[in-house]
Amino acid sequence: MYASTQSIALPDVAPEVRQHLFEYVLQLADTSLILAHRLSEWCGHGPILEQDLAMANISLDLLGEARSYYQYAAELEGRGRTEDDLAYLRSAVEYRNPLLVEQPNGDFAQTIVRQFLYDCFHYHLLLQLQASPDRHLAGIAEKSVKEAAYHIKWSAEWIIRLGDGTDESRRRVEAAIASLWRYSGELTTPTPTEQALQAAGFLPDYAAIQQQADTQVARVFEEATLTVPQGVFMQKGGKTGRHSEHLGYLLTELQYMQRAYPGMKW
Repeated sequence: MYASTQSIALPDVAPEVRQHLFEYVLQLADTSLILAHRLSEWCGHGPILEQDLAMANISLDLLGEARSYYQYAAELEGRGRTEDDLAYLRSAVEYRNPLLVEQPNGDFAQTIVRQFLYDCFHYHLLLQLQASPDRHLAGIAEKSVKEAAYHIKWSAEWIIRLGDGTDESRRRVEAAIASLWRYSGELTTPTPTEQALQAAGFLPDYAAIQQQADTQVARVFEEATLTVPQGVFMQKGGKTGRHSEHLGYLLTELQYMQRAYPGMKW
């Protein structure tokens, strides 16, 4: 269980740093929530039962991580909003998830490529966040990195199976890479908020994370007999609230119950 009823000890920092921490933790929460919802859309539709369950479990892992971040973000904001308010009662332009995670599932190869590109960033980010002077953020990273290690193992194995499989599986995974690679660069492109926290020593250097992620991608693609794209223009904007049309449709479904029946408790 990620959820906790215990009071969260807030870091003793200047108000502007606390505001940056709130914005960044909210970004992490939005990212995990949106990707969790995308994976949940596969429930009952996976290619085989084992992989249907695997995607459902990864979705639950990400949802638990999102809850931890939303709870912490609510405490950092200090305005009485709850994790449910932050998750369900904000408009699309207020979300700060990168564009990659909101992209539609497409076929199984599309989902695998999206997951693998995110996993390579997510796993190495969590490894580094464990050393953050914000001990609550570091604690969430310490819990989540164990699950992220499984996620990247799962998605990497599927990249290899699809790339080095049949002609059809290879065609589909190459098409997915061509479609989604343009969104991968945003993951390690720091926003002004991330730059401020990096300067304050709360976040790791994204250049180092990008190098680690690129090395892992290259190794897996080589084993899968796939080519790493070069010179692709990277799409950005999700982390600053400029999203694709897909997020609005996703939020319509995700937020329906909470908006139709405000204040509903399970």
